[in-house]
Amino acid sequence: MHAILHRCRLFGPLLAVAAGLLGLFATPVLAGDVTVFAAASLKNALDEIAADYREETGKRVLVSYAGSSALAKQIEAGAPADIFFSADLAWMDYLGERDLIRKDTRETLLGNAIVLVAPADSAATLTVEPGMDLLAVLGAEGRIAMANIESVPAGKYGKAAVESLGIWSAVAPRVVQADNVRAALAFVAAGEAPLGIVYRTDANSEPRVKVVGAFPADSHPPIIYPVAMTTWSQNPEARAFFDYLRSDKARLAYQKQGFTFVAAGS
Repeated sequence: MHAILHRCRLFGPLLAVAAGLLGLFATPVLAGDVTVFAAASLKNALDEIAADYREETGKRVLVSYAGSSALAKQIEAGAPADIFFSADLAWMDYLGERDLIRKDTRETLLGNAIVLVAPADSAATLTVEPGMDLLAVLGAEGRIAMANIESVPAGKYGKAAVESLGIWSAVAPRVVQADNVRAALAFVAAGEAPLGIVYRTDANSEPRVKVVGAFPADSHPPIIYPVAMTTWSQNPEARAFFDYLRSDKARLAYQKQGFTFVAAGS
């Protein structure tokens, strides 16, 4: 198992981006199709929103999901995204500094939280507090699954939270890093890791895991999701879907998954 996890750490980011782009363009992109690059944690909500939009308008929306860092780099390299929906401010800032987003469209839309999850049949019980003993739950060989702690927002938030509890130095050697938060969730759901740190919305989407603890909001930077149109976009339909992402109907889809609706200009 550890060998598999190690390979995922090495090749996961490249494979995820390649798979996402192949999946996106396996279906021919037609004139008028809107292309969205979105953080992996948004999948359930955006799949529903895109389906509702097509039912209402007849217009197709193609969404590629991956870590915000990987998607931002793809946009920088010229990937034809109309809209970027990030899981943190830093990667939206990255594109903004390079004039790759239309700054007049940028908006902070959603909030989230991070939680500690275990397989649904786990007997683990924990109180998230300073000095908590995660190693006792991990046992001699167990790992804790997280998104990449250096580049992926969920991983950065998770590391900050564990550091705030004063236990990062003990936990760090046992962390297995995934290319995005959904991949970290999959490790736990498959029973390959006894614990994981993911967004609350991810835990809500996966019946094979259960939440065993929630990290205090003040233990990490605020988890907020900005969205913007890209400067690459020449698609006249993109603005209509961008507005739909901020509509009351879309709001219900976000809230169903556990997001909070911020919708404050940034």
